[in-house]
Amino acid sequence: MDEVDLIVEQWQHERPELDLSAVGTAGRFGRFAMLAGRVVDDVFKQHGLQRGEFDVLATLRRSGPPYVLIPSALAATLMMSRAGMTSRIDRLEAAGLVERRLDPDDRRSFQVALTDEGMATVDAAMTDHAATEARLLAPLTAAEHAALDSILRKLLDAVEPSRP
Repeated sequence: MDEVDLIVEQWQHERPELDLSAVGTAGRFGRFAMLAGRVVDDVFKQHGLQRGEFDVLATLRRSGPPYVLIPSALAATLMMSRAGMTSRIDRLEAAGLVERRLDPDDRRSFQVALTDEGMATVDAAMTDHAATEARLLAPLTAAEHAALDSILRKLLDAVEPSRP
């Protein structure tokens, strides 16, 4: 028995009329996400980053050369408010990892660009992040990993807003 089994058992005792078959699965998924999230956050901390800051740097990095996006595109990609994005950009700019540049196509706007230091930081963090994620999934066989990925894709498809 694990912690989730104990919780389900307690609820089954208190509410025997409920179908709790999904509660254990969802509970284990949530528990894994929470515990794995702590491990991932520790990796980012080793690089002087918070998760949200890593997300901004990673979004810029994977956008390809010249590694520049406008703040509204960053906010939309990361599903956050523009005000929240401004706060993250401020912190990253203060750390020398990004810089604001005037948008040559719209002088009323600006762009966010990775600095050389930002590029080095996100590349090192991503290397460690990928290795950590692989370690977290290492208990699974290749077939189990593929099945889990397929199942999670199906579940996300059911709950995520439609994508263009």
